[in-house]
Amino acid sequence: MMDIDKLDEWSNFAEKMVRAAGKKVVELKRESLVEMTYKKVGELVTSADFASDQIIRDAIEKCYPEHRILSEENITKEINKETFKGPLWIVDPLDGTVNYSKNLPHFAISLAIAIDGVVWVGVVHSPELNITFIGIRGRGAFCNGEKISVNGIKALSDAVIGTGFPHDKSQIKEALTRVNKLATHCRDIRRFAAPTLDICYVASGLLDAHTESLAPWDVAAAGLIAREAGAKIGHVGIVSESTPFELNGEEIVYATPGIFEDLLILLRKK
Repeated sequence: MMDIDKLDEWSNFAEKMVRAAGKKVVELKRESLVEMTYKKVGELVTSADFASDQIIRDAIEKCYPEHRILSEENITKEINKETFKGPLWIVDPLDGTVNYSKNLPHFAISLAIAIDGVVWVGVVHSPELNITFIGIRGRGAFCNGEKISVNGIKALSDAVIGTGFPHDKSQIKEALTRVNKLATHCRDIRRFAAPTLDICYVASGLLDAHTESLAPWDVAAAGLIAREAGAKIGHVGIVSESTPFELNGEEIVYATPGIFEDLLILLRKK
């Protein structure tokens, strides 16, 4: 078992960093200093993404020089099994970039630490919504210091489920098939376009489930938070073994236990 003092140290460090990064991205937006460009497949990226990433990266390199970093905005080589060996900080410096660019408050900064693919601490901070979710392995999940847990919903027909759409437009048809299944079998669907927060909403009982295909930096912190809050986690299909289970966001499902199995059955139907 990991040393409690070490977990506290990492948790405090991660919270401090996401708050500092959150403060920076809000300042840039309010001062109209945000520059926008596009990555491949039409994915928006801003100067705020890079500023947030730099704050977190500099702090990790100073405080934990022996640790490695995996960040959405600093991928320099192919992600494979070797990527996840040893201590690894996993960063999403600005999740919900489109929301951020349109002055919508639903965006967040996410930071987690994993060792050999096992996530020990995760923090998701939304500066505009003023909420901070923290998960510590074996010790629970918290929102603004209060312990949280998934809700007790039992029927899929009563469920409100979060989902998302891919940046790659060639994958939209598959996403719409998923949405059709959800919309016709559940109470309603939500698409907030910041999956780190959406997964945390499952953890806190605001949503009953969330499903879409995501990257390791989307699920590292939020996935731990959901797990510690009592969510069940699985994949719709067979996923790659090159990414550890806890960091594999391919066709991921996070759900309150009462609807988990029924939701997987629904999503797996052809």
